[in-house]
Amino acid sequence: MTTATKPDHIGRKISRIRELRDMKQETLAFTMGVSQQTISHMENSETIEYTKLLHVAKALGVCVEAITNFSDEAVINKFTQYYDTSIKTTTTGSDYSFNPLNKLVEAFDRLAQAHEEKERLYQQLVQSEKEKVVYLERMLRGK
Repeated sequence: MTTATKPDHIGRKISRIRELRDMKQETLAFTMGVSQQTISHMENSETIEYTKLLHVAKALGVCVEAITNFSDEAVINKFTQYYDTSIKTTTTGSDYSFNPLNKLVEAFDRLAQAHEEKERLYQQLVQSEKEKVVYLERMLRGK
């Protein structure tokens, strides 16, 4: 019994790289000078012309080979390699260890804190605008 090998889906690879770079379709579209629908169509395509692929690679900040050879397994393996061989340096008797996964978690924590701060500032802005409306309504009634 033979199983059909699923061909490489270049659009999915583009989508995954875009997501890993924390980029929205709209941003990629703007960078490339095309519409978001064009990016969506491209990401749903199994194959893409080489010239378009060059343009996408440039917009994503990677080489064409990074797109064509991309796999989730390779990314996971890369993280695992970094984890297994964490950088250790001994300086004046101290042992420093660097784990990229911990740094990633720290970055997500900082991002969450920034988002909470942004939400708090937005709520303050909304409250300020409500107060302005009340003030202006009082002014209009006073005339």
